[in-house]
Amino acid sequence: MAHRRLVIAANSSWNIVTFRSGLIRALKAAGYEVVVVAPDDPSGEERLRTLAVERIDARLDRSGLNPLADFGLVLRYRRILKDQRPAAFLGFTIKPNIYGCIAARTLGIPAIANISGLGTVFIRRGPLLALVTVLYRAALSRAAAVFFQNPDDLALFVERRMVRHDQAQLLPGSGIDLGRYSPTPLPDGPPAFLLIARLLGDKGVREFVDAARQLRHEVPGARFQLLGPLDEGNRTSIRSDELDSWASEGAIEYLGETDDVRPFIDRATAVVLPSYREGLPRSLLEAGAMARPLVASDVPGCREVVIDGETGFLCRTRDSGSLAEAMKKLSDLSAEERQALGEAARRHVEKKFSETVVIDAYLAELGKIGQAGS
Repeated sequence: MAHRRLVIAANSSWNIVTFRSGLIRALKAAGYEVVVVAPDDPSGEERLRTLAVERIDARLDRSGLNPLADFGLVLRYRRILKDQRPAAFLGFTIKPNIYGCIAARTLGIPAIANISGLGTVFIRRGPLLALVTVLYRAALSRAAAVFFQNPDDLALFVERRMVRHDQAQLLPGSGIDLGRYSPTPLPDGPPAFLLIARLLGDKGVREFVDAARQLRHEVPGARFQLLGPLDEGNRTSIRSDELDSWASEGAIEYLGETDDVRPFIDRATAVVLPSYREGLPRSLLEAGAMARPLVASDVPGCREVVIDGETGFLCRTRDSGSLAEAMKKLSDLSAEERQALGEAARRHVEKKFSETVVIDAYLAELGKIGQAGS
C-alpha cells in the first residue's frame, strides 16, 4: 500500500482539519492512504480523528526563525518519510514546505508544496529574507509542483528564482465547499461587522479596533466583532490583556473561537479582513459563499476575492481611517444594495473558488507522479 500512501504535513492539526479536510476525503476516495504529520494540537486533534487518518507527531516551533534550530526538523521529517515511504509528500505552511520538502528530496520522494501565504519574514522584509529565499530554493528546486494561492506570490517566487515557471501553478486557495457554505439572508437592524482570523497584528486586528472606535458614534448601534483564537506562540500575536481591554472599553465584542464559523457569518452584515498580506483568505471565501458583503485591505490575496464596489469594498493597508471609511460606506447602503453586494460575492466564489478545482489539481499531479514511478 506504500505506493498509494501520502504524507501530508502542516504546522498544526488545526490547519489540516480547517483547510484540508475536503482534500483528504477526496484523496481517500481516490484510493490513497493518508498519513498526517503535525504537532500535537488539542484544538484539531479530535476533528482529525473524524477523518480516520493516522497522525504522526512532529514538533516544530512555528514562530522560531533560527534555521540551525530548525535543522532538527529536517531529520524528524526524514525519519518519518523513510519509515512511511510514501508515493509523495504534500507540504502546507512554511516550515513543512521548506524542511519537509528538503527531507523528501534527500530520499527521492516526490514533493508537492502549497504556498498558502508568505509569513512575517516577507511582510516585514527583514534581514532574514535572503536566508529564507535560499532555503526555499533548496527545498523547492526538485518539487514536482508548487501551488500558489494568488498571482502576486507566484510572481514573487519566480522572480526570486525560488521556483521555476514550469513548477508553479495557481490554485483558488484551499477551495470552498459550496454546499456547506450556502447563502443566507442578511440580518435586520444596525450593521454587524465581523473579523474572523487568528488574532495577530498582521491580520489588521488593531486597525479594526481603531476603526470601530471611529465609527461607534457615526453608525449608532453598529457592532464590531472578533472571532478567532489567540495565538501567543506567534511573534505578532495580540496579547490577552490587550484583547480584554478592548472588550472592557466596548470597542469590540470578542466571540472566542469556533470549529464552525457559519452561525457567526449568518448573524453578520459583513465580514472584514484588513490583513497586511494573504495567500487567499478562507474567511473571505466562506463569507462570500454565504452571500455576505466583504471589506478588506487592498493587498495580494484579499483583492482576488474582494472586487471593489462589486462584492464589497477595499481599503488601504495598515490604515484604520481608510478601513473606517470602507465600513461606513457599507453602513450607508440600503438593505437591497448590501444584498446585491452579497449576491455578487456568492457568484464570484462559485465561479472562481470551488473546492473541486483544488482537488482536481492535486489528483492530476499525483497521477503524473504515479505514471512517472510506474
